[in-house]
Amino acid sequence: MEAVLLPFINTLLSCGFPSPAADYESELVDLNQLMLRHPDASFLARAHGDSMTGAGIHDGDVLAVDRSMQAQDGDIVVACVEGEHTVKRLRKRLDSVVLEAENPGYKPIVVSNPDELRIFGVVVLVLHPLVSEGRRGLSYVRAR
Repeated sequence: MEAVLLPFINTLLSCGFPSPAADYESELVDLNQLMLRHPDASFLARAHGDSMTGAGIHDGDVLAVDRSMQAQDGDIVVACVEGEHTVKRLRKRLDSVVLEAENPGYKPIVVSNPDELRIFGVVVLVLHPLVSEGRRGLSYVRAR
């Protein structure tokens, strides 16, 4: 994967009252290393739907998924249940696995038979746009 280098301001940006005396240092950061700790075992995918809005994942967001991580209770995972792919919060129970939505309008998916569930990876990062793709000149990113 080719490195994507962008300037990185090496200071904390206040989301409260800004400090006028803050000094800003800049360095180049490889976006692949920042987003994907294990690039050979990772992939990016676009979220679709509103079942995970409570976790900050919105329709159209880009998810960075690490396949090398062992999924733990509470992780947000990409899973396949009965041939359908989904993004949900993993809850391990004594006799089952539950895939929970982060939207009260969706019921949890209870998987009693472990053969019915395949975990593809752990969602490690969400890229959430604040400005429309058209305004940023990125209309080519989304498949039509």
